[in-house]
Amino acid sequence: MKDASALNVALLQLTSGDDPQVNLPRTIALFRQAVEQGADFVLTPEVTNIVSPDRGWQAKTLRHETDDPTLAALRAEAAQAGVWLLIGSLALKGDDPADDRFVNRSFLIAPDGRIAARYDKLHMFDVSISDTETYRESAAYRPGDRATLADMNGIGIGMTICYDLRFPHLYRRLAQAGARILTVPSAFSPVTGEAHWEVLLRARAIETGCFILAPAQCGTHAAPNSPDRRPRRSHGHSLIVDPWGTVLHDAGVTQGVTIHRLDLRAVNGARSRIPSLTHDRPFDGPRGNEQDRDK
Repeated sequence: MKDASALNVALLQLTSGDDPQVNLPRTIALFRQAVEQGADFVLTPEVTNIVSPDRGWQAKTLRHETDDPTLAALRAEAAQAGVWLLIGSLALKGDDPADDRFVNRSFLIAPDGRIAARYDKLHMFDVSISDTETYRESAAYRPGDRATLADMNGIGIGMTICYDLRFPHLYRRLAQAGARILTVPSAFSPVTGEAHWEVLLRARAIETGCFILAPAQCGTHAAPNSPDRRPRRSHGHSLIVDPWGTVLHDAGVTQGVTIHRLDLRAVNGARSRIPSLTHDRPFDGPRGNEQDRDK
């Protein structure tokens, strides 16, 4: 990254299944393809290592951060290629003896292979989309409690994951703290993805004047180790959105690499035109749990 105002980014769109050993070679192959195409910064989706509908299988398969083979292999790949890598997230066993739930953790890997930053997903996807599609992420995953602003050679990277997208105050805080790029690795449901994915990503870009990089899972996720469970499906459509809210790239619904050269000067350009990040004002008003006092 010799030009501080320019950055070649590559989003990997994956269809991860329930076996990390099967998923890893596919991820590495796409990573190497992105590097060959000149990427300085490669990003993978949420739960890069495993997508499984079976918590019991995950308990048998997942590893702690210190011995996770996907993390170790991708750190080695980043070091060999000499590029930055955002592992959108890995499903891992936690390290809290009082809470045996897993963690959904994003990693920013430096060009020497070290872990430059970590972020545990803050907001849990506990929703009933329809009579047949229900998610209770908090039953298996422990939420994080800290936002993460990483430094990538002087570029502020605000790290988020999937359902975080629906909480705009998180993105505003990251932008006001110095983020110029916001990462949103995801495995969005097809139903909510069709309705909300693009519009929410564009809104977060417009509100913050940041580039949005959103690598996504896509398609139907193979689950041969849980044949009695309904396989999960993901929306796809990895997006790159500029600070004015324009979609620069949409990866569609198949696995692959999306690459684009960002002009980071666009961040200051958008913020100078609409400097809303500097216009916050204190105000009094209702709190979330207050009753309507007019009744």
